[in-house]
Amino acid sequence: MPEPTPVTAAGLPALPPLSTQADTLIELGVHEIAGLSAAEIRAFAKAAEDEDRNGDQHDDGNGGGLLAIHPDRAPASAIAPLLRRDDKPGFVVVDMPDVDLFTPLDTVVVPDAPLYVISGVDRGDHMANWSPDEALPALTAQNRTPLLLSEGIHWVLQQPAALERNHCFMTIGSRLRKANGNLDARTPALWISNGTGRDGRERRNAPKAGWCWAGNRHTWLGFGSATGRHLPAA
Repeated sequence: MPEPTPVTAAGLPALPPLSTQADTLIELGVHEIAGLSAAEIRAFAKAAEDEDRNGDQHDDGNGGGLLAIHPDRAPASAIAPLLRRDDKPGFVVVDMPDVDLFTPLDTVVVPDAPLYVISGVDRGDHMANWSPDEALPALTAQNRTPLLLSEGIHWVLQQPAALERNHCFMTIGSRLRKANGNLDARTPALWISNGTGRDGRERRNAPKAGWCWAGNRHTWLGFGSATGRHLPAA
């Protein structure tokens, strides 16, 4: 594969402030899914904003970072239905009933905390038509970390424009490890349903969480990634 072009923000608007993102999660009821109070989420967001305002070095390049709840607290199966596009709710494909068993790769470090901030989120349009097997080492070489499926869902909850026709993305930081220790060949992704097959016509244009084979390429799927994950200093 050729070398990828430099990472860009995919022409997307800046993310809302973390305090606004906290309010969005609360309005959607994600805090209740996670067993957190509204006050806890707002306090965390304020602490992270205050740290950034005071000169923190977490440069995300996309409007102050993305507020995320740990996938153990807010699994993909619970938050994917909160996605909306054309007034249609999101869903997980029927042949992925084990979606919540997809956990972070060993190389993906997720803070051991209920809440954290993701810096430098990018859709990876420049890597469209790469396979996951090709993209992962390239992201690692760029000192970028692939998004988890739950993190991708959080991003689209806060910034629906991150998911658009012919510009969707994979979340290859989440993988399922089989009993023999090998990785399952499926890699999660977020895209828009065409309303065909088992999706059902009523789901046309709905956001969906699905999967693709690790060795396959898709011209309309980039690779969601970030520069890192962090917590506000104590």
